[in-house]
Parts: sequence; C-alpha cells; structure tokens
Amino acid sequence: MNVQRAKEIAASPVMAHVTYNGVPIYIEQVDEENGTATIHPLDQPENKQNVSVSSLKEH
Repeated sequence: MNVQRAKEIAASPVMAHVTYNGVPIYIEQVDEENGTATIHPLDQPENKQNVSVSSLKEH
C-alpha cells in the first residue's frame, strides 16, 4: 500500500479491509514523512504499533 491510500483509509468513516501480516488491522494515523502508520489489530485496540505503510495490504 502507498502512503496516500493509507491516509485516505485512515480519514474515511468507512471501514476498509486492511491486513498486516495477515491480521485485520485498523489504521489510526499515517506519518507521511517516514512512510509509517500507527495501527492496531481490530480485536486488540490496546496493541498499537508503528509499521511501514508498504507492509499493509488492502483486500
């Protein structure tokens, strides 16, 4: 996924189906400068992590 698409998904009120390493995730915010996103698994909102946007996959 690219940074622009990740930003669109993060800003959208509609839930997109995105995974990180096969796990469905929610994109909280995107750091355009570093190409990273703060995410958490859908079933674990307390388990936040920063990952490369390129490692996210939209289905």
